Amino acid sequence: MRLFVKFFVVLQIAIITLFNSSFAQQDSLISFDDVEFTDGTSSEADIVPSTTDSSTALESTEGLVFSDGTDSLSQDTTAAAAPVTENMSGTSAKPSLWGIFLAGLLGGFAAFIMPCIFPMVPLTVSFFTKRAGSRARAIAQALLYGLFIIVIYVALGMLITILFGSDALNALSTNGVFNFLFFLVLVLFAASFFGAFELTLPSSFVNRIDARSDQGGLVGLFFMAFSLALVSFSCTGPIIGTLLVEAASKGERLGPAVGMLGFSIALAVPFVLFAVFPSMLKSLPKSGGWLNSVKVVLGFLELALALKFLSNVDLAYHWNWLDREVFLALWIVIFGMMGLYLIGKISFAHDSPLTYLSVPRTVFAIVVFAFVVYMVPGMWGAPLKSISAFLPPSATQDFDLSTVGFAAAPAPSGTKDRKYYEIFHERGTPKGFEPYYDYEEGLAAAKQVGKPVLIDFTGWNCVNCRKMEANVWTDPKVVALLRNEFVMVELFVDDRTELAPAEQYTSTYSGKKINTIGKKNSDFQAATFNSNSQPLYVIVDENGKVLLPPSGANYDVNSYAAYLQQGIDLYKKR
Repeated sequence: MRLFVKFFVVLQIAIITLFNSSFAQQDSLISFDDVEFTDGTSSEADIVPSTTDSSTALESTEGLVFSDGTDSLSQDTTAAAAPVTENMSGTSAKPSLWGIFLAGLLGGFAAFIMPCIFPMVPLTVSFFTKRAGSRARAIAQALLYGLFIIVIYVALGMLITILFGSDALNALSTNGVFNFLFFLVLVLFAASFFGAFELTLPSSFVNRIDARSDQGGLVGLFFMAFSLALVSFSCTGPIIGTLLVEAASKGERLGPAVGMLGFSIALAVPFVLFAVFPSMLKSLPKSGGWLNSVKVVLGFLELALALKFLSNVDLAYHWNWLDREVFLALWIVIFGMMGLYLIGKISFAHDSPLTYLSVPRTVFAIVVFAFVVYMVPGMWGAPLKSISAFLPPSATQDFDLSTVGFAAAPAPSGTKDRKYYEIFHERGTPKGFEPYYDYEEGLAAAKQVGKPVLIDFTGWNCVNCRKMEANVWTDPKVVALLRNEFVMVELFVDDRTELAPAEQYTSTYSGKKINTIGKKNSDFQAATFNSNSQPLYVIVDENGKVLLPPSGANYDVNSYAAYLQQGIDLYKKR
């Protein structure tokens, strides 16, 4: 059952997106224009001695590339940071792009079985075989047809990049207004899949393109592929739109093109395959009401994904609408209704009567209901580790039975007087921990108690941060080390709270105006540690000297505990 649940979680996210989580590698609502701070998995990094004066940091950001994924870190803790002229890891951007490509691939396969495309397969294949005159010519035409499908959709992705540019895509991924618009767009797409309306292109334009497909040669094949893209828009539009939204939200320059490449390959391959092996058409299931069921199921998935974008905005702007249990309640209802739909208990406008349950439909319904049952304990604080990366922070849970018997760490007097405590503690910090939220304040506290400092660069919408907190920080030996052996400092890089006028400044590192808490923390991370990924864990002594190379997301509990213990041992050996 657990395997089915995990499989479905991966499937439902992958069809619409994919990531991290690496799905989820966009997780910041700050707007740095040309700088995007995102979560990722890092192992080691170029380190500089931690310092409270950012004037010793780099003076220029020229050539600095911020990226998702795995940052590689070196162990040089004595030299000043050198300018970064390439990704900190040669493969750091690859996990995100591969995630976008896989999401596009799955989206293309989903589009293929939509009612606007699936019935066209036999007609298109028979067109090739009859007009070509020979099998070899039919295969050649089918290959060109598939190639033109790929060219058309990739061109669309490139057009998005050209029109907006990488800086604009980064801005889209980190802007609260656009995240809210993304939420509305996905809700609109879901309504379209449910049958409320159809997204269509102007009929005159579609007819004009379709007429040109009657021409012979390459031109005719190109417009034939173009006609497929236009005629099927009512089905593929929401999938393409969702994919482009997700690609833009990753801030990757080539994200839209890579997503469209995966989508178009998945869409083109079946046409070519059936043209090469026409006898396989007999094995295709007949068109029918199940095609509309595919649309409706995707509509439910789009609706579930839309809530993630709304949650991003809710957390960064402190609206406090979507606490963890509210988010879970909505997901439980959405997937519960999907399960009821699959077994025929509810129906939509364009559905055919469901006289019996097929085996695939039954199996899928079981998986959906299992997923719903799996989420229910989360209403009372269960960690739900399989989906923890996509949920709001556990600190937003009002009623959390998982903390019963888990006494809070002894809070020193004046804890609530800590800087920014009221902003972050109740909604951002996992229960049972009492960190500081200002670096200078944390160093001062460490000097008083004689403990090393663990700096946690995190974010409201950092997917990997939530996964670390739910999967690793809940382990007893990790909890004991964090609470008893360290002064913890949590620095949120995507918070929108304005700094007091006296605290605002122009960064000597990026030259930008630093006017929010998030910008202050992210500027400090980039300038001091040459890293942009979250989570990033840095262990320093009470003077800010780095004790060992920073660590990114490490989901191996024993390995992470060993990392913490190594920092403690180095501190005691000084």
